[in-house]
Amino acid sequence: MNAFTSFSGFAPMFPSGTPDADPFFARYGRGLPRGLREEASGMSWTEFESTYGAQHGPVRLGGWTATALGAGRSAFEATIAIGDTIHTASATTCGPIAAMTAMLYDLGLNIEILSFHRHDLGEMSATFLLCRSGERTTWVMGTGETGNESSLRAMIAGINTLGA
Repeated sequence: MNAFTSFSGFAPMFPSGTPDADPFFARYGRGLPRGLREEASGMSWTEFESTYGAQHGPVRLGGWTATALGAGRSAFEATIAIGDTIHTASATTCGPIAAMTAMLYDLGLNIEILSFHRHDLGEMSATFLLCRSGERTTWVMGTGETGNESSLRAMIAGINTLGA
């Protein structure tokens, strides 16, 4: 037994059940954030992905570019479809999350990120967001080849799920 297994000051990693009840852990060996893990406990991977990864909604992300400007700022441009209407949006910020938030706001889509968690899993990344729009709050997930891609996809899932 090592010093960590006998120390009682830490809560167990999976207080609401076994790791098997966490669909992300069962698939990738990494645990979901606490609130999401409790909501998703016992779901299959297919159920989890369709519930929390809403990529097929009225809001879709097409192209995305970033141009470094210096001093930590970048110019971002995106093609965002809302229903049948395609918009070109842009923002100059310190990062892609701030840029996407500004772009969505400019298009009348408000989303607030309350909690942000990301797992980099080698060739893919998964981002989990607890987000809010108005009085509605939900957990969402986005996956992608990079952390930025998974974060942007999670934000789109949040907009589609919340109907912002």
